[in-house]
Amino acid sequence: MTPKRKQRFQKVARHRQFDLTVVLENIWDPHNIAAILRSCDAVGIQVIHLVYNTEKFPGIGTKAAAGVKKWLTFKHYKSISACYRALHRRKFSIYASTLQPGSRDLYRLNLKKPTALVFGNEHRGASADAVRLADSTFLIPQVGFAQSLNVSVAAAVSLYEAFRQRRGQRPRQRTQQNKLLRSWMRR
Repeated sequence: MTPKRKQRFQKVARHRQFDLTVVLENIWDPHNIAAILRSCDAVGIQVIHLVYNTEKFPGIGTKAAAGVKKWLTFKHYKSISACYRALHRRKFSIYASTLQPGSRDLYRLNLKKPTALVFGNEHRGASADAVRLADSTFLIPQVGFAQSLNVSVAAAVSLYEAFRQRRGQRPRQRTQQNKLLRSWMRR
């Protein structure tokens, strides 16, 4: 491994956030998933939670995911309740994206604490269970004719709001970052 590559690994690992994550529920379009993965990588998210119980998880090509798929960690669940239990055990606040009345404005959420953002299927949105069991729901305010954004765009907007709120705060999970760095270097 060249010194330059090792420095790159160290820099990326130093900025990984283990207390910010996304939950993808039954998203079927591989291009949407690839775009979300690129956004996750760009803001330092390491762990992606996948819930596929009505759709089959689509294959995602390395090219479509811009090479980030191999550097991310995926956790698979058969139900949204199992996923949420795992996140709650780690003290995450869970916010499901939905257009339902009573959803909070994304820009009014405190995303500096351990946070999981949930994005649902392209056509159906987040499931009733994903919405009901979440700590809160949120929406991205809009003023145009379109009712909603594409799921990959919604994820990117939401993740960059979390990134903006957290910017300047150094992630504090040194043990996890060092473990991650060692696993990357073994590859």
